[in-house]
Amino acid sequence: MKVCVVGTGYVGLVTGACLAHVGHQVICVDNNEAKVALMQSGQSPIYEPGLTEIMQAAMQTDRLHFTTDLAAGVDHGDVIFIAVGTPPLPTGESDTRYVEAVARGIGQHLTTGYKVIVNKSTVPIGSGDWVRRIVLDAVAERQEKVTAEFDVVSNPEFLREGSAVYDTFNPDRIVLGGNNPKAIDRMAALYAPIVTRVFAENSKLSPVPVVRTDLSSAEMIKYAANAFLATKISFINEVANICDRVGADVTQVAQGIGLDSRIGSKFLQAGIGWGGSCFPKDVAALIHTANDYGYKAELLEAAVSANQRQRVLAIEKLQQVLGILKGKTIGLLGLTFKPDTDDMRDTPALDLIVHLSRLGAKVKAFDPMYVENSHGFQSVPEQVILTTSPEQLAENCDAIVLVTDWQQFRQLDYAQLAVRMNSAIAIDGRNYLDPESMTEAGFFYIGIGRPSAGNSFAAMRSTQISVAV
Repeated sequence: MKVCVVGTGYVGLVTGACLAHVGHQVICVDNNEAKVALMQSGQSPIYEPGLTEIMQAAMQTDRLHFTTDLAAGVDHGDVIFIAVGTPPLPTGESDTRYVEAVARGIGQHLTTGYKVIVNKSTVPIGSGDWVRRIVLDAVAERQEKVTAEFDVVSNPEFLREGSAVYDTFNPDRIVLGGNNPKAIDRMAALYAPIVTRVFAENSKLSPVPVVRTDLSSAEMIKYAANAFLATKISFINEVANICDRVGADVTQVAQGIGLDSRIGSKFLQAGIGWGGSCFPKDVAALIHTANDYGYKAELLEAAVSANQRQRVLAIEKLQQVLGILKGKTIGLLGLTFKPDTDDMRDTPALDLIVHLSRLGAKVKAFDPMYVENSHGFQSVPEQVILTTSPEQLAENCDAIVLVTDWQQFRQLDYAQLAVRMNSAIAIDGRNYLDPESMTEAGFFYIGIGRPSAGNSFAAMRSTQISVAV
């Protein structure tokens, strides 16, 4: 099938490359000439495991092309994906100007045939009919006979950054929302190789469930899914904070409740809060939509409030062990909001940097995606001293905070890091490290909702003071 994908961010580029990989003829359109040139050379502009290899393989078989020419993409595609960004506005609602521009551009270039226009971007509920009106208005403005027909379908994405390629080929479900069965049937045919798990990790599993529904319900499914997961994280973080006060271990509590089939273990990892490009934006948008229709989403508002408090919990823990932070040096292990991505959008690290700097602390950081003379998805705040290794990070630090649970952070020689530090204190913001191993390495370990292991920091501090004297 001939496919056009407009927008080559995480969603658009992964979608286009993976559909080309399963056998479709795909043109990806973007208005950034430098970005298109990079992709035409076979390089991905974003870090996503496996994506570059998928792109290059599809390009070698002539199934994947990149262009800045929207007219060519619209003419080519039997299915046209809108996959541009919908960043949050200060009010919490989504900024849909890019979706509007693409919809208008599609209407300006429709000629003949039947097209399915797909909202792949996360858009406000009701956007399907809105996009249809914009396309029709753009067609009417041309004042010429246009024989093309089209339908709009909502096909929300459920990709996780860091495993987006895997998620494309191994989805939990595919949601197709529309008002015309003909459009839904075309989308089902498009996804047939994925539904039948031809490219799945386990091809013997049952076919992927396909949810056929109306436009508004499909749009709501996306928001509701992310809002639920965010709320689940905020819940276990609340439990962790209670565990801190009563001496319980939230990791064991999470295991105990996660074994309940009604609850499940996923998204029950307590830490310093959720971030990224999806959860904050989507929860805020759903709250804003509720307000627009006269409903106050108190549970969702509480989840956001709990998360905002959780993101600076590490500051409180640092103050408990170090006292005044002015003049102290704090090292951040990780900057991205999750591992296997270079995305720093709305990461807890940014909150920590702001608050630590305001309190007069010097902030150092190490992240595998952000080493010296390199930039990932966005630039590192100027308040941060970027280091090239964990060892350089630890040098003369008064404490380190694990922000991102990169796999390699479990394998560090923490004993060697400890001897480089002014005081070997570790705040494990993801409950990712083993408390006993950290204590054996010489650290005073503090988790989130976990009893501290080993000797008290007061005793360690007393020893350091006596030695200094």
